[in-house]
Amino acid sequence: MNSPSRSLFAERGIPSYATPESAVNSFMYLVHYRQNQKILMETPPALTEDLEFDVKTAQSIVDKAVAQKREWLNEMEAKQVLAAYGIPTVTTRLAKTAKEAVSFAKELGYPVAVKICSPDILHKSDVQGVALNLASEAAVKQAVLDIQNTVQHHRPDAQIEGFFVQNMANYKDAHEVILGVLNDPTFGPVLMFGQGGTAVEVYNDKALALPPLNLKLAKDMVARTKIYHLLKGYRDREAVDMDALLLTLIKLSQLVVDFDRLVELDVNPLLVNSQGVVALDARIRISIKSEVKTNRLAIHPYPHDLEEKITLASGKTYELRPVRPEDEPALIENFNQLTKEEIRFRFFNAIKTMSHPMAARFSQIDYDREMALVITDPRTQKNWKLYAVVRLISEAFEPRAEFSLIVNHVVGRQGLGTLLLKRIIHYAESRGLKEVYGSVLAENKVMLDLCKRAGFTMQSQHNEPGVVTVKLLLNREASNS
Repeated sequence: MNSPSRSLFAERGIPSYATPESAVNSFMYLVHYRQNQKILMETPPALTEDLEFDVKTAQSIVDKAVAQKREWLNEMEAKQVLAAYGIPTVTTRLAKTAKEAVSFAKELGYPVAVKICSPDILHKSDVQGVALNLASEAAVKQAVLDIQNTVQHHRPDAQIEGFFVQNMANYKDAHEVILGVLNDPTFGPVLMFGQGGTAVEVYNDKALALPPLNLKLAKDMVARTKIYHLLKGYRDREAVDMDALLLTLIKLSQLVVDFDRLVELDVNPLLVNSQGVVALDARIRISIKSEVKTNRLAIHPYPHDLEEKITLASGKTYELRPVRPEDEPALIENFNQLTKEEIRFRFFNAIKTMSHPMAARFSQIDYDREMALVITDPRTQKNWKLYAVVRLISEAFEPRAEFSLIVNHVVGRQGLGTLLLKRIIHYAESRGLKEVYGSVLAENKVMLDLCKRAGFTMQSQHNEPGVVTVKLLLNREASNS
């Protein structure tokens, strides 16, 4: 194609390419974009269990290392952090001498593994600092002596703090995978999953994802690797416990979210088979700077601090919390129970059904510029339901946000609307917003009365008959507190 033709195409907004390959690549970008958009709209499954983490224990380990100005946790400390987040690890003891190593081996039960403990050695196998399948006292003594001599030969500068003694993991037909965390200068913390073991660099089989993860994102991450096809089982080899593996990725994701000081992490290998997972080795690097970057995540995590239990005067207990992507079925069920008037008051139209794209848009939000607080039954209750939603969407370039509120009539007249409006106003103030506004149908007397009692001003819209704009100027001092 000659230059005048290209100029004509460009003027009309029609792309042109130098080669057929470039055109195909461009088209495939559109295909991949469409596929990614479709994936993002999928509803993630809810977790089969409520995950609880021992943040206090993990924090104490990190604080100790920071106080000692140590960037790297030793293997035992790293495993204790993982265990605090519910990630199974092999029982490990730190022996200072060969005699102590034998004592720990007897306590744990043979066979055992012995590894070097040195802050100067990150990859123990590189200096032959690992001995496996030790089945006797003599074998443990000899292993300690051999490792000590070998390390001193290869790394005479390395400080030897002792020797780790741990059980040999009896995981039949287990696959070795690697989990990791690295820091990207643009995207911040990035999660990594792939085929593990000592030849991890040779395999180069890995997938990356941004935290936080849910089950859907974790499954997509694993599925992008070659080892995924092996994990599903083949011939006479059973499929691995995929749920346990995905939950481990989610737990690791939460660890990243909770600890601003986390700089680097490797779990290699993580053994996984049909019975579950167990971490054999781990290393964690932290930042020992006096100040660390707190707003480092590319994706704003789920704000657990906004969760609370609400007990009304009637004795009825509800949960108030931010909406989650897996709430989509509950949102649709709640919509189906609304009256025609409730739907029209909220959406200004007589919408008959809440479609999947619409529900996904309402449940899969960017917590950085949106917030939706919901009222539900306690999640411990079987067949829990969702009853009310208050939503706040911030403007891109102004410190103001639009709100909307809907309360199902089945929980009406209990003060839940007032409660939700107060909570979202408080949230707006904490985000430094200066104004909250909304549009209300003039015939929606309940909502107008609610806004009036909350201090909103009201103004009828001449260009939209029957619509009232409500506005609330937020306390600037409160917003900065």
